[in-house]
Amino acid sequence: MAKRKLAQFAENEKFPHVIQPNTDELQNKQFIFRGKWREHFFKNEHPLILELGCGKGEYSVNLGQKFPDKNFIGVDIKGARIWRGAKTVEEEQLPNVAFLRTRVEFVDAAFGPEEVDEIWLTFSDPVIKGNENRRLTSRMFVERYKQILKTDAVIHLKTDSDFLYQFTLDQIEQYNYELLQKTPDIYSMLDEFDEEMREVIQIKTFYEQKFLASGKNINYCRFRI
Repeated sequence: MAKRKLAQFAENEKFPHVIQPNTDELQNKQFIFRGKWREHFFKNEHPLILELGCGKGEYSVNLGQKFPDKNFIGVDIKGARIWRGAKTVEEEQLPNVAFLRTRVEFVDAAFGPEEVDEIWLTFSDPVIKGNENRRLTSRMFVERYKQILKTDAVIHLKTDSDFLYQFTLDQIEQYNYELLQKTPDIYSMLDEFDEEMREVIQIKTFYEQKFLASGKNINYCRFRI
């Protein structure tokens, strides 16, 4: 297993669409693509959409396939997970999908003000017993998202965790975010989505397939801050 990971890390280094900034670049906000992802990396003016805590990057890859007129970046610290999505991007030559290997805590150092059009949080760790600030829909993280999102940008949460779903709804109410849609079971309420979102919402990650096979419901909400 260790040899396999080392091989994946080495391959990530060769992928032009896998960006791995060092901590100093981010802490000093000197990351070369910050505020310039469209100009210097994608070389277009298309909308920029992030999948935070992307794991294997299934949403980033599938969205990139479905929407060639949008740019997608999966963000995760786990290089072995990112490798799977990055490998697919390489094999299919998807010019509109990239991966950023870093902690989500650095998201406001990796992207500039009003640079991001949309955020997806797909099956994030609910951190049930830990510090609530580690949850990706906590006030601490949302404040970081606010630094990089455009006005009226949307945040999507898709999760098997009833706990994280309810925590997120509580955060939305407590901090007066704008709740746009919510459902504790997306697959029983697909008619509530328009045609495009119905297609998007049914993209299934590796973990989601496991959750569904075990009979778990999938929660979803989207909101503005």
